[in-house]
Amino acid sequence: MRYVAAYLLTVLGGNDKPSEADVKKILSSVGIEADDACLKKVIGELKGKDLQEIMTAGRAKLAAMPVASAGAPAAAAPAAAAGKTEAPKKEEKKKEEPKEEEEEDEDMGFGLFD
Repeated sequence: MRYVAAYLLTVLGGNDKPSEADVKKILSSVGIEADDACLKKVIGELKGKDLQEIMTAGRAKLAAMPVASAGAPAAAAPAAAAGKTEAPKKEEKKKEEPKEEEEEDEDMGFGLFD
């Protein structure tokens, strides 16, 4: 992913045909050592292709992927509860746990912004 991101950055910077050296320069600027085999594969796959078309095709593929939603079970719960007769609710008493006081000197006297 980092190789693709660096490749895209070079294209956004105005270089329509980035070389391995261009991508390595970006990666090394943020402390990433480039793997030559991965870099050659990414550049080989993207060379000569329109990046806008690749991204549009990728979005279409992502839109077709099924995605689990947390909303469906939550929506079904009220419908199930409406069918039941209401039972008297028992009040649960929670025991309050004593809160432990945090040590003031937990950071050993060194603050982040001191």
